[in-house]
Amino acid sequence: MQEKLINHTKEAFQSAFQSEPESFFLAPGRINIIGEHVDYSDGFVLPAAIDKHICFAVKKVDDSENCTFFAKDFNESFSFNIHQKQTPVEQTWVNYLLGVFNVIQESGKEIGGLQIAFSSTIPMGSGLSSSAALECGFAYILNQIFDLNLSKKELALIGQKSEHTFVGVKCGIMDQFASVFGKEHKVIMLDCNSLEHQYFEANIQGYSLVLFDSCVKHTHLTSGYNDRRNDVDNGKKVLWEKFPEVEKFRDFSISMLDEVRAEIGETSYKRCLYLLKEIKRVEKAAKALSEGDVKYLGELLIETHSGLSTEFEVSCDELDFLVEETLKENGVLGSRIMGGGFGGCSINLIKDENVDEVIENITTKYKADFDIEMKVYRVKISDGIREYKRSEFVI
Repeated sequence: MQEKLINHTKEAFQSAFQSEPESFFLAPGRINIIGEHVDYSDGFVLPAAIDKHICFAVKKVDDSENCTFFAKDFNESFSFNIHQKQTPVEQTWVNYLLGVFNVIQESGKEIGGLQIAFSSTIPMGSGLSSSAALECGFAYILNQIFDLNLSKKELALIGQKSEHTFVGVKCGIMDQFASVFGKEHKVIMLDCNSLEHQYFEANIQGYSLVLFDSCVKHTHLTSGYNDRRNDVDNGKKVLWEKFPEVEKFRDFSISMLDEVRAEIGETSYKRCLYLLKEIKRVEKAAKALSEGDVKYLGELLIETHSGLSTEFEVSCDELDFLVEETLKENGVLGSRIMGGGFGGCSINLIKDENVDEVIENITTKYKADFDIEMKVYRVKISDGIREYKRSEFVI
């Protein structure tokens, strides 16, 4: 059901390049059901691709040395010579793409001329990983059109490296992995270190995943994130000094953590306690989803929010309000902050028949308390990046 986005992007291509695109590709955003801040602590995450996409309309230009982009949503173009070494530029959106090209160029693979127009239904800045969709979508296109023989795992890693090197964000691998590896109706339990993963059915029949965007992003996201990592590293250092036989952080027990509580201090203790409990919750949530135990899944979401708010302390007044008020509504099984924290979205598990009423009530309450118009995104679990065949839509 992406005809509107496809046609919108096709028209953008026609307008930008005065010709017809040869192929279309869809790269999805992602949600994370559960497992926040554990990707750098030997933990598991439970992401899924969603039915919000960046659509790319693409044409190979054999006699050209240029790759030219038209970003419909910004109404901006950018072109670069495929034989030259690239460096970051002022336009942020361009750097996600140049970074991908740079990684592939450095590997010695040959890329030809291209014309690409793209447009998106992934809300930017909402924590749904439009950046990973942009990076990995472009990597996927290059892989397909120029027969680069890159694996899915390599595509995800290329997207991550692009963000590290050309955008300057030291992101984990979850977003890129979910965009590339997503499957309809399935979540991915991913070990962010080894990249070992397995799929679980997302059995939530009768319930919907709905995101409430607080429309706030507090400025201490980056500093707060770094502070949390330092707190955790302090705890890890002492734990490994005390228990050197333990191989991975996730294998420490809470009783072990209790033994070093006085030494690491209360702040590091709380951070590590949250992480150890959250890692276990991911495994429990995967099982609950596969068994269709939506009630227990909802309880786990609530536990995660409590941990993120009181132990890891990355929530904020707006998100705490949204979660607390949503949980009072009929048909709501679970709610939690989703993402790095200090703003962004809550993810909510709501009975289908109550969704409209919950949205109306929470929108009204949030506006009354914070004078902010909340945004709402209804999402379904979707396939990862793929080529969209002409036979699938009507021009």
